[in-house]
Amino acid sequence: MRTCYYLSFLFWTCMLHVVHMTPSPKRTIKYSQNGRILVSSQDDGKTLHRSKRGWMWNQFFLLEEYTGSDTQYVGKLHTDQDKGDGNLKYILTGDGAGSLFVIDENTGDIHAAKKLDREEKSLYVLRAKAVDRKTGRQVEPESEFIIKIHDINDNEPKFTKDMYTASVPEMSGVGTSVIQVTATDADDANYGNSAKVVYSILQGQPYFSVDPETGIIKTALPDMSRENREQYQVVIQAKDMGGQMGGLSGTTTVNITLTDVNDNPPRFPQSTYQFSSPESASLGTPLGRIKANDLDVGENAATEYSISNGDGSDMFDIITDEDTQEGIITIKKQLDFENRMLYSLRVEAANTHPDPRFFHLGPFKDTALVKVSVEDVDEPPVFSRSSYIIEVDEDAKEGTIIGQVIAQDPDTTKNAIKYSVDRHTDLDRIFNIHSGNGSIFISKPLDREETPWHNITVIATEINNPKQSSQIPVFIRILDINDHAPEFAKYYETFVCENAKAGQLVQTVSAVDKDEPPRGHKFFFELVPEFAVHPNFSVVDNKDNTAGILTRRNGYSRSKMSTYLLPVLIFDNDYPIQSSTGTLTIRVCACDSRGNMQSCNAEALLLSAGLSTGALIAILLCIIILLVVLFAALKRQRKKEPLIISKDDVRDNIVTYNDEGGGEEDTQAFDIGTLRNPEAREESKMRRDVIPETIFQIRRTAPLWENIDVQDFIQRRLKENDLDPTAPPYDSLATYAYEGNDSIANSLSSLESLTMDGNQDYDYLSDWGPRFKKLADMYGGDDSDRD
Repeated sequence: MRTCYYLSFLFWTCMLHVVHMTPSPKRTIKYSQNGRILVSSQDDGKTLHRSKRGWMWNQFFLLEEYTGSDTQYVGKLHTDQDKGDGNLKYILTGDGAGSLFVIDENTGDIHAAKKLDREEKSLYVLRAKAVDRKTGRQVEPESEFIIKIHDINDNEPKFTKDMYTASVPEMSGVGTSVIQVTATDADDANYGNSAKVVYSILQGQPYFSVDPETGIIKTALPDMSRENREQYQVVIQAKDMGGQMGGLSGTTTVNITLTDVNDNPPRFPQSTYQFSSPESASLGTPLGRIKANDLDVGENAATEYSISNGDGSDMFDIITDEDTQEGIITIKKQLDFENRMLYSLRVEAANTHPDPRFFHLGPFKDTALVKVSVEDVDEPPVFSRSSYIIEVDEDAKEGTIIGQVIAQDPDTTKNAIKYSVDRHTDLDRIFNIHSGNGSIFISKPLDREETPWHNITVIATEINNPKQSSQIPVFIRILDINDHAPEFAKYYETFVCENAKAGQLVQTVSAVDKDEPPRGHKFFFELVPEFAVHPNFSVVDNKDNTAGILTRRNGYSRSKMSTYLLPVLIFDNDYPIQSSTGTLTIRVCACDSRGNMQSCNAEALLLSAGLSTGALIAILLCIIILLVVLFAALKRQRKKEPLIISKDDVRDNIVTYNDEGGGEEDTQAFDIGTLRNPEAREESKMRRDVIPETIFQIRRTAPLWENIDVQDFIQRRLKENDLDPTAPPYDSLATYAYEGNDSIANSLSSLESLTMDGNQDYDYLSDWGPRFKKLADMYGGDDSDRD
């Protein structure tokens, strides 16, 4: 069975496009019954024979954006099997089949059902086949073909941004690049000029230009100044079809800003400025602000101020306010109206970041004259010095003038000054000052050893205006006078060996002195004149403020003299010479052959008397045994001699109950009647609160004579009770009160004042102040005495 498709092509000439099928010569494909494919062509009249050659459809071309009233015809499918009896059916499948592309199943005609847009889809792949209506069997194998959408100029160029922002420095040269704009066209750039874009400037001339091909915007005028105009708006057009008539176009806006460069110097708006300041203004006080205007901005307008010259260049200073770019004039030195009333300054303002490219425009600085007038104010007194140092000897007498401070009123009025001492700095009122002339004198004795320096404050006050006052420190140094005698540096107690040799060093002594002589201390040591030739020891001055104590004989005996007291005379070399006597205690001790002390107490004497070590130990053990036995006996003893004979007289008794003692019934304390009757005897009374373990006879004291002194009797009684081993420790306190003989001060009581001869004078009570006024009224006058 042979089958052949015939395709018809439609040629459009109205749009100047030729739509054709490639290849254009008519080609017939025939199928033989044995499966061989025979292809014939009218070009060369030859017949080609190939086995099982594949079927290939050619491409169809279709214009986009068809606006006709009918559907757009694409092509026709046909097979030799179609006899025109309607038994065959043509079927179309693939991209857009049935929606975009429809086929007449009877005739095989293909139409575009909708308007197509190449920018959405430029190529469609379709498949076609022919089937028998009755059997449904394909009479031809399915074949694939392509429909390409042909482009037309239906898209205008579009810029990548709706609005561009750019900047360029002012004063830039012609042709300086500013920014590049870009527009794109959705049409096919490979077909015709539909996508060929050309740039042009619609707004912004003559300041800027644009490259028609690249879209680069450039400056078109030289020396454009930001100070004259800062913002520019440029409109750029992009047109396709190479810019020819009928091409589509799009526009965009470019906002261009001229950035600042330092092409303007600072300028003062006025040539002279006037300021004033009171003379009392403190250092660093701002007097005023000046500003040099600069048309530039930011860093290019940064200005630095300085004082170039003028008679007040050393009195004032100027600093720059970084925020406001102003110059602040401040006080550098203290002003004085009486010294000068007007100053002139030449202030200079200069750019801190000048641009060398614009030096030809002139110097980038400016100057102005500043005048400062000083105003007079009432000032406090001024001392001649910032502080005073006065030296005075510590033996200066009271009332001695030691120095003077001087202050004066700096104003033209020259008010009188009075002086005083701030008593908070001189609480002891050691110093005083003459209010009229500022002379300082001593009010109390001085002592350098107690206070070597005195720091007081002197106040100077204007008499006519007490609010105006000033203070000055006065440092008073107390100079040393040799008024203290040297003395031993410490208490010396040394020893000498019994077997010491003559000339042997016993002790080295030194001295100290509270004084501070300018040439340093120099002490001399010697024996007191009464012991100038001492038979036992001698003093040797070492000439270095120390002295050595040496032995003068061989051997010392503790049995004869156990301790020596050696008086040593110490004196200095200052004027007047001061001296003192120090006593050195020297004990005689037993030493070994090397001179090391072994013993200096009385036990060593017993050893030398012949007692052996064993004998001493035996004696010590006996003493310990006796103490133990005595303690045991005291512990068993519960009975004590009653302390009170009479129960009626208990006025001088203190009974305490703070342990396991007698308690409330322990009231038998000492009877004070015994003091009145020395020969009274104690009765043997038993304690009612304690059952004694052993009944023993109360020890009676020795008879006292009638004329014995009461105080001596009390001392004896105390001693007897202290030494009585049988007295148990009952918790009773016996009090023996004895006033003694008459006082040499007589009676201190006012009750006996009436017996005195004459009246006592109480007028001095009136001098004691208001607190004693009531007492002075009671005793001060004759009427009070009579009352």
